Amino acid sequence: MNAQKLQRSESFLVAALLALAGGFLDAYTYLCRGGVFANAETGNIVLLGVHLARQEWGTALRYLAPIVAFALGILAAEWIKSRRRDKAGRLHWRHVTLGMEIVILAAASFVPLGELDSVVNVLVAFVCALQVETFRKVRGNAFASTMCTGNLRSGTEALYRQITTGDRKAAEKSGCYYGVILFFIAGAALSGVLCGYFPQRAILAAAVFQAAAFVLMMRLDEDA
Repeated sequence: MNAQKLQRSESFLVAALLALAGGFLDAYTYLCRGGVFANAETGNIVLLGVHLARQEWGTALRYLAPIVAFALGILAAEWIKSRRRDKAGRLHWRHVTLGMEIVILAAASFVPLGELDSVVNVLVAFVCALQVETFRKVRGNAFASTMCTGNLRSGTEALYRQITTGDRKAAEKSGCYYGVILFFIAGAALSGVLCGYFPQRAILAAAVFQAAAFVLMMRLDEDA
């Protein structure tokens, strides 16, 4: 059972596809939807505090909304997990959350640019929370597919152990983390290109990456 779970959700290919989506979404909301980072909420929390101090209530609300949506996404992922974790069938609870993410991003692609950007930022924050809470390991190691700070710390820590001890497992672990970071960067770079051509619909590319991860998880499950 443990091997099956590892194949489904912890393979490097699944992590790479999700990192592509994560990098893409972070760049997309910043470039096309009002300069908001919807993936990791630290920046939004800092900007919330700054604008509250300046008594810029409307601008502060723009940063508060994705923070709340992110928290709700974590709660939703845990609720789905608690309801489906022990149910039999081909669809694992992670398939359910990933399917939900795809549907939400597809819906967001129909929201026009401009006044409704905050709606898309809320939707993307919710999606990223679902993803980061649902997919927490790659090859047995804790990681995040929608932000890079923790991956950079863990990868560099493993690199140090490899350099100082010659530990091959540490080298593999470091390579895995840095690989995820490279895919995250690639997703952001692709977003920068596509946003120039399709500023509203570009978000669909992230949904495509997630759909590919969904299919890959199903195929790995069949091979298990």
